[in-house]
Amino acid sequence: MKKIFLNLGRQPITNSFLNKIDKKTTKKEFFYNLSIGFDKKNFLVSIMNYVNPKKMFNSKYAHRASSSKTMRKSFQQIAFKLKKRFKPKKCLEIGSNDGVFIKNFNKKQIIAIEPCANLAKITRLEGFTTYSEFWSKQLAKKIVKLNCGIDLIYSANTISHIPNFKEVFDAVLIGLSKNGVFVFEDPYIGSVIQNNSYDQFYDEHAHLFSLLSISKLLSNTNLKIFDAEITQTHGGSIRFYICRKNSKFRETKSMKLLRFKEIQQGLNKFKTYKNFSNRVKGSKQNLLNLLKKLKKNDKKIISYGATYKSTTIFNYCNIGTDFIDYVIDTTPNKQGKFTPGKHIPITSPEKGLNNSVDYAFLGAWNFKREIELKEKNFLRRGGKFITHVPSVRII
Repeated sequence: MKKIFLNLGRQPITNSFLNKIDKKTTKKEFFYNLSIGFDKKNFLVSIMNYVNPKKMFNSKYAHRASSSKTMRKSFQQIAFKLKKRFKPKKCLEIGSNDGVFIKNFNKKQIIAIEPCANLAKITRLEGFTTYSEFWSKQLAKKIVKLNCGIDLIYSANTISHIPNFKEVFDAVLIGLSKNGVFVFEDPYIGSVIQNNSYDQFYDEHAHLFSLLSISKLLSNTNLKIFDAEITQTHGGSIRFYICRKNSKFRETKSMKLLRFKEIQQGLNKFKTYKNFSNRVKGSKQNLLNLLKKLKKNDKKIISYGATYKSTTIFNYCNIGTDFIDYVIDTTPNKQGKFTPGKHIPITSPEKGLNNSVDYAFLGAWNFKREIELKEKNFLRRGGKFITHVPSVRII
């Protein structure tokens, strides 16, 4: 049974960028209450009210993984690593987005699963076999019938989006070859606690994982974890390596060590999350105090990155155009629109990051290094970034 430890209030769909602001448009905007709970039985952290996936993942989905140099490099590296370690003949990706991972494979070697029609169209036009469907047992059976077993099933920042774990793991079991591996990575609850990065909670993140929680969830299946590692992707992610229980793979020493570290951190105890909740409340107040002080001194503040994370922050902290003049983002299909919930206008960095800007809030704080290198001129002329991770401060 899940017990609530954090309530981030009324939140919109993070992907619902508005084309215009008028009574008719704003009246139709969907909101839900974002509260997060901890399950004492399986140690899983989840949002209490799941949003219908069809409201989030559709033909208007805005995020493009390839737009970030950091992510292109990251997917290239993991593709090389997996090919070297497992030497798969047939591969499949769940949640292929615009193809940033699958482009590192031979088109005949890999299958893409992407429920968002606009993204599926991109990889299909590039010659990849793409199913514009949600991952399910039915789809797994269809694919296996055509391709036999899959040697490598990979997924990044997708499994955490799926409320029904049983369907996911049952479908993986159907799809895997005898010694096939299922590798998936998602934001890590251990890093969220450590960084106080509460903006990792939003509609798409139905769950945030730990090794302890996934181990519990797999205990009643015919799958097992044999390796796990923490990465720096998206401000802290965890990557799981899973196989059939009768597979040749054995638990690694590094995974056993990670399990011990999680117990030390208290990821299996409710009080850890309750303490985190208190820090979140303090972070909100500190951010508002800083923004109020800067505005009182007539400073111009914008936000860098129309991210899903910043949607959580702006709506939880009630930050709108009274504090943030506009948001800049490199994604063309976000430009000219308005942020969900708080309706802050979005423009391009070329137009928005001009000499009139004093401060830029890092909505995309997980790409801090990439942004700093890209915006050297802004920093040289005295511009400064604001972050809330791990604490509210001016960089």
